Amino acid sequence: MLSLNPATGRDRLHLLCLGAHSDDLEIGCSGAVLRWLAEVPEVHVTWVVLSAPGERALEARRSAKALLKGAASAEVVIGDFSDAHFPSETARIKAFFAELGRRTTPDLVLTHRLEDRHQDHRTVAELTWQAWRDHLVLEYEIPKYEGDLGQPNVYVPLPAEIARRKVRHLMKHFGTQRSKGWFTEATFQGLMALRGIECRAPSGQAEALHARKVVL
Repeated sequence: MLSLNPATGRDRLHLLCLGAHSDDLEIGCSGAVLRWLAEVPEVHVTWVVLSAPGERALEARRSAKALLKGAASAEVVIGDFSDAHFPSETARIKAFFAELGRRTTPDLVLTHRLEDRHQDHRTVAELTWQAWRDHLVLEYEIPKYEGDLGQPNVYVPLPAEIARRKVRHLMKHFGTQRSKGWFTEATFQGLMALRGIECRAPSGQAEALHARKVVL
C-alpha cells in the first residue's frame, strides 16, 4: 500500500489542532501528533481548546505542555465558549477562527468530524471548513455513548510505545473525567486496536482520521 505520510521527506511541519473541550485533541489525535513530533525535526503546533472552564483549563494547559514538549514551538490557545452551547455561539466562534486564520499558516489542520453528534464538536468541524478552505483538513474521532463512529479513510499506525504513552497521558492529565464510565484505558486501547486491525498496523494499534478533500 502506498503510504502518504505528512512527515515523509519533511524537516518542518506546522500543525493547527482544534478541540472543542480540554481532552478532545488528546483522545482524537494525540498519538498522531506524538508520532510526527518524533519523526519531523521541526514541528510547530498551534493547540486550540475552545471550552475549558475552571479546573479543566488547568488540565488543558498542563496536558498540552507535557504532550508538546518536543515541539519547536507550541502556542496554546484557550477559548471561553460555553460548553454544550456552541451552536448558539456560531458567530463568535467564526470570528475567533478568522483571527486564528490571519496569524497561522498550517500545513495540516486537525479538527472534529462533521458527523459527530455532539453539538459542540459538530460546530467546530463546520466552522473549520469555512475558515481553512485551502488547507489539508483531517477530522479525528471521539468515542461516546451516541455510537457515532464512522468509517475512516485515513490511518496513522502508532508504535507501541506511543500508543501506551497516549493512554497514560489521558489517565494522568484529566482527573475531572475519570468518573465518566467511558473514560477508561480499555476504551482508548480498544479503539486503537480496532483501527490497527483495519490498517494492518505493525504494532496492532493506530488512530483513524477522516479526509474530505485531498490534493495530490
